[in-house]
Amino acid sequence: MKEIILKAENISKQYRLGQVGTGTLSHDLNRWWHKIRGKENPYLKIGDTNDRSTKGTSDYVWALQDINFEVERGEVLGIIGKNGAGKSTLLKILSKVTAPTTGSIKSRGRIASLLEVGTGFNGEMTGRENIFLNGAILGMTKKEITSKLDEIIEFSGCERYIDTPVKRYSSGMTVRLAFAVAAFLEPEILVVDEVLAVGDAEFQKKAIGKMKDISRGEGRTVLFVSHNMSAVKNLCTRGIVLENGKIVFKGNTDESILAYLKGNALDLKLSEIKNRKGNKKVFFDSVKVFGASENLKPVTGQPMSIIFDIVNINNLNSEDIRFDLRIEDDFGQRMVWVSSILKDVENIDNPNKIILSFERNPFEYGIYSATIYLAVNGEDSDWIDNAFTFSIEEGNYFLTKGKKPKGQSKINIDFDIAFK
Repeated sequence: MKEIILKAENISKQYRLGQVGTGTLSHDLNRWWHKIRGKENPYLKIGDTNDRSTKGTSDYVWALQDINFEVERGEVLGIIGKNGAGKSTLLKILSKVTAPTTGSIKSRGRIASLLEVGTGFNGEMTGRENIFLNGAILGMTKKEITSKLDEIIEFSGCERYIDTPVKRYSSGMTVRLAFAVAAFLEPEILVVDEVLAVGDAEFQKKAIGKMKDISRGEGRTVLFVSHNMSAVKNLCTRGIVLENGKIVFKGNTDESILAYLKGNALDLKLSEIKNRKGNKKVFFDSVKVFGASENLKPVTGQPMSIIFDIVNINNLNSEDIRFDLRIEDDFGQRMVWVSSILKDVENIDNPNKIILSFERNPFEYGIYSATIYLAVNGEDSDWIDNAFTFSIEEGNYFLTKGKKPKGQSKINIDFDIAFK
């Protein structure tokens, strides 16, 4: 039988924009007046969806709306979504750092949270003292904490500084110690936000290994939030995808990652992207990615085109412009690098488009992301990391007869083969 250790029922969280509290005294009195008459809170009927890209019409916003899910003992649940989707708000509610506006959380056992670097740490106290403080907060006795003390210190790698006030720790040292405390003091539920990104690669690998041990070996539950899809795939047994404060997908880890990445498909208006480098002598304005025709999606083995509109305000010629495109898979591994310096490109006066064509699309089914680059006479002009994502539909690259063989790689190549 399933053993449900955590259950979220109809969780919603409303905030009032621009305010420290939930509203004015008049709003609080209005809530109280409705409550004593047995009526619903009037402010639950108003408020905008949690969409950062729109201005909105209300002072109230729903950071979360109607969240329902269950977690079994020993599961590792990945909670994924774009920045501002409501992931951290949900974890704070699950950790009982903040209360939901509506709904309830039912849990069995202690919950240890690692939501931000140094959460629950007192900067004036030493690392050793903070271990005992956090253990006490979790409801552990001094004897229980002492029995785990050496393991915590060894795992954190902070032994030399363990009797130094935490305020003198670097962010990496702080998160190492905080994770060690949260993992080794044996909570039934471990809640981990994006904080592991602060640690170095060695510590991240170590931390993921520890979370695997406590979930699979010790039967404890982990709720894990990360933008690192490789870590999510490696660690989690199931996932939920949040978008604008709502759950838009629940499923196994691979399905959840695919749903998340599909949801990240770009509007294809590149000029709106702020996070870019370069002197802007020439820059990307928009992009189209399509298959055999402009109204068809790219399919493995069929023609594919990527067309960039560029803004060439200085009327440069194409021989002065270098174009690079780097394509990565959904786990950030580079699949292809394409550059105009690798091909003889006809010189065009004042170009405003860059057209990249694949006679036979070599990419297998999945989601891919692109980093794009323009240079003018050797100087960076426009450089956008992870500028857009695109999806590839399943196709038969090798035109094999009968059933299509299951893809063994992300990239297909033409080849000749003979038996003699």
